[in-house]
Amino acid sequence: MFMEERQAKILEMLERDGKVLVKELAEIFGVTEDSIRKDLSSLELDGKLKRTYGGAVTIEEKLQMTEANRRRISDVEAKRKIAATAVRLMQPQDLIFLDISTISIAIAQILEKSETPYKILTNMVDVLVMLARNPKINLFFAGGQINQSRDGFSDALNLEFILRFRPDVSFIGAFGVEIKRNSLTSRDTAGGIHKAHMIDISKKNFIIAESRKIGVESTYSFATLDKVDGIVTETKLPDALTTAAEKLGTKIISAE
Repeated sequence: MFMEERQAKILEMLERDGKVLVKELAEIFGVTEDSIRKDLSSLELDGKLKRTYGGAVTIEEKLQMTEANRRRISDVEAKRKIAATAVRLMQPQDLIFLDISTISIAIAQILEKSETPYKILTNMVDVLVMLARNPKINLFFAGGQINQSRDGFSDALNLEFILRFRPDVSFIGAFGVEIKRNSLTSRDTAGGIHKAHMIDISKKNFIIAESRKIGVESTYSFATLDKVDGIVTETKLPDALTTAAEKLGTKIISAE
């Protein structure tokens, strides 16, 4: 059976039963559990299901899809390109922080099957679920009071714990990246405060953002662009924007 046929059958089973389990699917299709996990990762990134520990469940619109779920099924290809570029910036000896971001999910999907012993710190539930399966990953998780619409933790309890770390590299999501105004913005104030602290305590910082967010501003300014080392995006930006960023000491790192 081809991979596409297997994935179609998985979706049929999911539609019928509401959930599927990795172990059971591996037995049904006569493939490894790792092959099934790859199937589920691909289907999740395409917005067709939501992975859980040990399997997957349906994404039901009638239950009001969370903000995190809505974001994760947009700009899928751009996020994959950004994630692959971000991983190339990682070194196994570094402590790497992955912020609450759907691009962090795409990064985790790459690291989930990596043989490199990365050290990862995160406050995002989906990243935890994926990377906890890889024994090569030295994983630190910062909890607290969950923000369900953002699929992670950015409250005072989380901040108290996470500020004890000193990440070598942080990958930070942003809703808006306004280069000419030297501004990084978010829609969520608690999340924005959290991002600002992570930028302050990390040795090196990269903003991970799709190119459509360049030139956009949202409601809460959490940091200035000159505080970060680079912007990782999926495509080359106009020369004027690249030059403006470089004048601030910020490098544009594109997947192309």
